[in-house]
Amino acid sequence: MQTEVFLRQIYILLPPWERIQCLTKTAHPLIPIRGVEFFQGTLDSTDEIESARVFDTTLRDGEQSPGTSFSYDDKRQIAAILDDMGTHVIEAGFPVNSDAEFEAVRDIASSTSTTTCGLARVVDGDIEAALDSGVEMVHTFVSTSDVQIEDSMHATREEVAQRAVDSVERIKEAGVTCMFSPMDATRTDETFLLDIVAAVSEAGVDWINVPDTCGVATPGRFGDMIEKINAHTDARIDVHTHDDFGLATANALAGIEAGADQAQVSVNSIGERAGNAAYEEFVMSVESLYQCDTGIDTTRITELSEIVEEKSKMATPGNKPIVGDNAFSHESGIHAAGVIENSDTFEPGVMTPEMVGAERRLVMGKHTGTHSVRERLRERGYDPTDDEVRSVTRRVKDYGAEKRRVTVSDLERFAEDADVDRQQDRERTHESTERDRDDRDHEEVRI
Repeated sequence: MQTEVFLRQIYILLPPWERIQCLTKTAHPLIPIRGVEFFQGTLDSTDEIESARVFDTTLRDGEQSPGTSFSYDDKRQIAAILDDMGTHVIEAGFPVNSDAEFEAVRDIASSTSTTTCGLARVVDGDIEAALDSGVEMVHTFVSTSDVQIEDSMHATREEVAQRAVDSVERIKEAGVTCMFSPMDATRTDETFLLDIVAAVSEAGVDWINVPDTCGVATPGRFGDMIEKINAHTDARIDVHTHDDFGLATANALAGIEAGADQAQVSVNSIGERAGNAAYEEFVMSVESLYQCDTGIDTTRITELSEIVEEKSKMATPGNKPIVGDNAFSHESGIHAAGVIENSDTFEPGVMTPEMVGAERRLVMGKHTGTHSVRERLRERGYDPTDDEVRSVTRRVKDYGAEKRRVTVSDLERFAEDADVDRQQDRERTHESTERDRDDRDHEEVRI
């Protein structure tokens, strides 16, 4: 025990680039794959998965968000970014839905280098439209839960199974990759679900997508389901999870841990009802928590999120993981003081704002402490005394307590009221144009 403690002390004293591996007992030596300092604790074990593929459904399921409609140009722009980032599959839409949808899917398929997918019910017209659009993958689906078979499709289990097999065979005859989804799988009788999985597997399906259509799965149960399905097929497994109980990303990750190869996600979690597993959450969890390289350019995640927010007309909540305004923001005095010293103190450490193309911010408000105020004043060219820092901090706290946002302009006004001296030869001078003043009126404090 004493030896282990001694080794830990040595390890902590080493600079990050010399910390080659964890000095405590682990399943295997851990080498951070992106130069991220390794942290002890739950991150000791990062060998649950070896790889994970990303199937983006923003342009299909994401567009099914109530009130959302992507134009042809919107779809092309979003698809181009997803393609440039290295997304493995882009589900471009539902080709049979309309002529405009067909054209958008066709043009995305012809202009992107990644695999493009088109959705189709187990209906001849749907499948032919998808094939005609030129996609490399057709994703066909049919309800398998009794409630949907009886009250939505008005069919029987036997009819559903036959349509599924016929559709898979038609797609495979065309020489296109086939993905089959037993819709509402998590509310489907297990015996019937495994029977239909076996039937489409015999028909030559390439991918089995397991959808938690109504968002009722939990990570443990969903993982068990994926293991059972995996034992009944030679096809690759894909998962599609919904966020009705806030478990979509957790369920998607559980599916990958249980043997699935790929997860269907949407940017900003948009999609039916409460949405889908989030693209940004899934990718960064795989990259940072599991230390697996997805091959995706994560530095464009914030840019992608902002474009989807604009085009979907769905505002991203401030506390949204990874891409929300507060994701890398700090107001609390204790947190801000720690982050000023070392950002790893109150951020994950294995994920930084730079990794997702974002910025860290120190937000001035009711909970701001003196460390943050002193740092911000110095950045603005001031040289405050301890008493002046305390005076300005009181003003910031009082202003923030009124639920008002403290901007750079406000901070400078408080400093001037407290007669804080300002150094002359800093990055900025006393003279400012009217445009500079207007910018400061809206600018929040960032680091």
